[in-house]
Amino acid sequence: MCFLIILICKDNVFTKNLECMGGKNMSKVELVELIAKEAGLTKADAARALDATLAGITAGLKKEGKVSLVGFGTFSAKKRAAREGINPLTKEAIKIPAKTVASFKAGSKLKDALN
Repeated sequence: MCFLIILICKDNVFTKNLECMGGKNMSKVELVELIAKEAGLTKADAARALDATLAGITAGLKKEGKVSLVGFGTFSAKKRAAREGINPLTKEAIKIPAKTVASFKAGSKLKDALN
């Protein structure tokens, strides 16, 4: 499995093809360590940068409903209508309320990096 990590350092954008350790899912701690190493930052600075990026994406979804990172992908907020469901334990019909969910569509560069 291969991950494409985009590191943004001031005016430069670096892309690296990196393999995840041991074929497992990459944790936030491992991602922070990777960002720190590749961008020449301390782990604390890398953690703050990652947290700020995630907060920015969240704020963008709340305000605009869409955040596009060209080549990487697009995050969007989609409204899900209320619907009827079935409780698997009791087999009773239940009402599932409407809600907004986050979705992600991979961009061309990310798709190419994975194949």
